[in-house]
Amino acid sequence: MLTESMEDYLEMTYRLIEGKGYVRAVDLCEALQFQASSITKMIQKLNEAGFINYEKYRNIALTPLGVKYGKFLVWRDTTLKEFLKLLNSQVGIEEQVEGMEHYITPKTMKLIGNLITFFKSNPNALKEFYTLQKDAPAEDCLHQLRAWEFRHATDET
Repeated sequence: MLTESMEDYLEMTYRLIEGKGYVRAVDLCEALQFQASSITKMIQKLNEAGFINYEKYRNIALTPLGVKYGKFLVWRDTTLKEFLKLLNSQVGIEEQVEGMEHYITPKTMKLIGNLITFFKSNPNALKEFYTLQKDAPAEDCLHQLRAWEFRHATDET
């Protein structure tokens, strides 16, 4: 089973290979801003789990399983960002997606993707959705929630 960290490494590996055609450990160090020793340990874990092929001092290659998962991880990230933007989320989209993406099921992701497609093809339904939004409890009384760890900057704080 992939851990959150493994997912992040695999997603970045996929992104780099898609962008450059290859990836090296040093590329992951730069992209993820981690020490080389941490990168090497995670590469070895992903290699042992069958997501990448790795030989020391060589490029990292995704296995067919790695491609499948990497593609999904990038799609999940992009879709959640698009979803929050569609809903007019005003604060910390990147941080919110990072907090959500590791805990949402592929089936729920498919539903979110379908909802995005629906709203894009039915702009009037999206406008109607905006008119139905209800007020949530005041944010200032919820500072004990874990989500406040993100320290979102808002106009109100």
